[in-house]
Amino acid sequence: MKFFKKLLIVSVAVVAASGCKKLDIAPTDRFSDLTFWQVDANVYNALNNNYSLIYNSGLYFDAEALSDNAYSPSGDLNVIASGNATSQTGKFAGDWNNYYSAIKSCNIFLANIDKNTTLPAATKARLIAETRFIRAFEHFNLTKWYGDVPIVDKDISPEEAQTISRSPKTAVVKFVVDELEAIVNDLPSSTNLPANENGRITKGAALALEARVLLYQGDRMTDVVNICEKLMNDQGTYGSYSLESSYSALFSDPNVNKNTKESILSLQYVPTLRTWQNFWDFAPRTVGGRVSSMAPTQELVDDYIMLNGKGVKEAGSGYNENNPYINRDPRLTATIVYDRYTWVNANNTTKTIYIKPGTDPVQPGLDEYSAGSQAASATAYYWRKYYDPSALANFVSGNNLHLIRYAEILLDYAEAKQSLGQMDATVWNKTIGALRQRAGFTDAGAVTYPGNTNMTNIIRRERRVELAMEGIRADDIRRWKVAETVMNGYIHGAKFSNDQSTDNGYIRTQLRKFNANRDYLWAIPAHDADLNKNLGQNPGYTN
Repeated sequence: MKFFKKLLIVSVAVVAASGCKKLDIAPTDRFSDLTFWQVDANVYNALNNNYSLIYNSGLYFDAEALSDNAYSPSGDLNVIASGNATSQTGKFAGDWNNYYSAIKSCNIFLANIDKNTTLPAATKARLIAETRFIRAFEHFNLTKWYGDVPIVDKDISPEEAQTISRSPKTAVVKFVVDELEAIVNDLPSSTNLPANENGRITKGAALALEARVLLYQGDRMTDVVNICEKLMNDQGTYGSYSLESSYSALFSDPNVNKNTKESILSLQYVPTLRTWQNFWDFAPRTVGGRVSSMAPTQELVDDYIMLNGKGVKEAGSGYNENNPYINRDPRLTATIVYDRYTWVNANNTTKTIYIKPGTDPVQPGLDEYSAGSQAASATAYYWRKYYDPSALANFVSGNNLHLIRYAEILLDYAEAKQSLGQMDATVWNKTIGALRQRAGFTDAGAVTYPGNTNMTNIIRRERRVELAMEGIRADDIRRWKVAETVMNGYIHGAKFSNDQSTDNGYIRTQLRKFNANRDYLWAIPAHDADLNKNLGQNPGYTN
């Protein structure tokens, strides 16, 4: 992890020496634009800065509340999910700025790295490839949310930024794919990556991101299959990846989290130096949580199947509404805290989490759910996934956040093969069957290929529970064009409501609205649209 122990913010500026007769004479007592890039350490510091801008924990977790996986009680996430967003909504502007700031930093790097004359050519080629990957990733995120966006493939002036036009989404996607295909040969395989370079972008990362980009388009599934097969079958060339034996350890155990072969690309964190703290507002209060800023939904809980492979609403599943959390997919317990959950502390002691009001025999007044409380979870569920037992006070964590895992490649492959009519027992065993076995399923009804009946829904449900809390669900419901169904109506919580006539006693929280004619795209931020009239606006929004 040495590469990421100094994520420095580097400011590159041209410094004019006072009194110099020639403007191209560089000062000797400080860096100028003429000398900065000639120092190898400065080049790596600038690269570190680009890595630090790839993504952040807020973007990573917040996306869950923009889907039917989670509920956020306030702020822009609530505004967007309830269908009340406008071009003035702060998150639209904040995310737009984050992505284009990263692109700006990458373009500065690419415009100047050739000024370095001491790094070997192969090394420079690799650094350029890493930076182009980051730039492509930012463009992909932009087009995913905003549709048509400006392609910024060089460092532009403020004046150019105020006149640039948007490119069609198809052109942006082509730019991203072309970039990823152009750089793959200049990146190392994870197989040959030394331990002190863990977390750097590799051939596998370029292929995995390309697979995600093409999967999201829906019309290039053969290409998705071919890319996934490279990662699954030719690991000597493209990297060595496999499923971790423990699902929960992948997110919580620091040793596994930072050294797993399942991670293809992760946001790198280092205890005390670069950390994240979102979990403080995800955990139950009785184990140190502060408030519940993002709570899992009953809709997500319901998609965790029974150990026999049947959904909770299927005949013969054995589901008991009065004891709903037994005999369920083990990933439920690894992901979500429910009533009477056995919480394992960092020292391996345990605590029962009483959520249903009035059930805590020791602290009956401190309910983990209280209707109308701004501190307790509004759905009576909390998160367990990404709990870090080695965290500092208030859940300050140095664990990595996985952006792309090998499990996603298996899910991409299964979905692509199904869309092509090529799903069979062999594909099942490599993908859904393997993921369920890793999760802890042993019943033949869960791990054996069930035939192709309802397979699309099975794959989508598997993707939802495997990748829950990793920011993928919002992408999926949008690309499948089901957001207009699952994001319209009430979000629910556990069956704790006193009003049994309302939704059979399940807690009702937010009434969500999703306008299919508008909400599949976010608004171009009003401020940017006002500065640059060439940007225009997406349908249904006004500046």
